[in-house]
Amino acid sequence: MKKLTCLLILGLFISFVSCSKGKDTTPTKTSVVKPIDQDFTTGDADLAYTAFNSYFYNPTAKLYYSTTKKDGVAAIWTQAIYLDMAINVYQRTKAPTQLNMINNLYQGNYNQYDGYNWNNTSVWFIYDDMMWWVMALARANQITGNATYLDKAKAGFDHVWAGSYDAANGGMYWDFQHSGKNSCINYPTVIAAMRLYTITGDTSYCNKAKAIYAWSKANLADASGKINDNKIGNNPAGGQDYTYNSGTAIGAALALYKVTNDATYLNDAKLYTDYVKNNLCTSGILPAEGDFNEQGVLKAIFAQYVMQLITEEGQTQYLSWIQTNVNTGWINRDATRNLTYRNYAVACPTGDIQSYEASSIVTFMQLCPPSSK
Repeated sequence: MKKLTCLLILGLFISFVSCSKGKDTTPTKTSVVKPIDQDFTTGDADLAYTAFNSYFYNPTAKLYYSTTKKDGVAAIWTQAIYLDMAINVYQRTKAPTQLNMINNLYQGNYNQYDGYNWNNTSVWFIYDDMMWWVMALARANQITGNATYLDKAKAGFDHVWAGSYDAANGGMYWDFQHSGKNSCINYPTVIAAMRLYTITGDTSYCNKAKAIYAWSKANLADASGKINDNKIGNNPAGGQDYTYNSGTAIGAALALYKVTNDATYLNDAKLYTDYVKNNLCTSGILPAEGDFNEQGVLKAIFAQYVMQLITEEGQTQYLSWIQTNVNTGWINRDATRNLTYRNYAVACPTGDIQSYEASSIVTFMQLCPPSSK
């Protein structure tokens, strides 16, 4: 991919195929976007979120659609990521209407998914889907103080721990069949446990988080900072590099650092971030995960935790890199709909696009301070 010029972006698609998420090669039409502004603003952050909701949110069902066609709901685990987005907007704006949005999303998903009945194996079919929700519900409790959200998060965590944790060998299985121990369940378990510890003061959550993080660091991470996708049996860890795995590894390390003040955790978070910046990017631009599948949401998860490292832990050496990504994605939006795309370096398609692939720039914009001109 050629480097950025003043207001013209050229690039290549970088796409990754997941072993666990379905793929559809539905063609879409791309547009030529005439850039309006080099740097996004806080007003643009509002505009991007409003556009995202306009094209993807169903205010009657209180759920998000999977695509701009509005003919089906988004995947269960991604609805939790969109709840995180709503919480981000509230934390940025403190708008009372956003508290309503958080509560509405809880209710819409409650209605859709059997009241968060963790025992319903028709609603839930893998453990990591549950743990994304445990994380989001715990965070919703921290924001709203609603005890019901905490009760649901605690019940979900206990259910997953009972079914997923390998007491003999350590680590968490990602699926009901115990076929492998994936990053997408292990690092989120650490984050969820630390949120519950922060809320309740119950040290058993902290002890579980430390144990799962130690297992994950030994079995899923390597010395370069790479976070492998999975470990199957006694085989070496492997699988595709994904930004969300790096993101949740960063988040897990930071959650433990905040409580222990052990600099090892902070150094781990920086190592994981350096790996993404130096190995997954092309000319500094994050990879275009999600070829019309759920992987389009992965960078929204990465955004959540890399921005914690930058803004909460003062690691501003990464800020300009992230701002370049956000500005690039925003410049290349569909200027008619103000929708953004999973591949930041190309023009957003003007046809049908997924909420997954439209979500990450919106998330980044809620968390990342605009560039100073």
